[in-house]
Amino acid sequence: MSHVHGRLLYWSPRVLSIAFAIFLSLFALDVFNEVHGFWPTVLAFSIHLIPAMIIVAMLIAAWRWEWIGSALFALVAVYYAIHMLARNIKNWPAVIGISVPLLVIAAMFLAAWIKRSDAHLAR
Repeated sequence: MSHVHGRLLYWSPRVLSIAFAIFLSLFALDVFNEVHGFWPTVLAFSIHLIPAMIIVAMLIAAWRWEWIGSALFALVAVYYAIHMLARNIKNWPAVIGISVPLLVIAAMFLAAWIKRSDAHLAR
């Protein structure tokens, strides 16, 4: 594996995880459209940021152990899809828009773990 491919394999899932956390955190901005006081708005904003913080926590674990990241991201993707469908929420764009990127990130962490020796040598 070349130096460039190793670096790409190492950094791609990490950068995509950060981008996905930022994407999820954008949904928290809708609380500012509501008319509430300062503290209820801060509380609502904090609650809406929980999914992004879960992704960040998973990334922290996955940064060192790619196999853990692969398992966590895949489990969250499957859990989200099953949870949405079990609640009879047939919002397919939301299910696809959240689950598919998580599965892609999981696959990238898995590939990084499989090629770990080459990827760490390329850093």
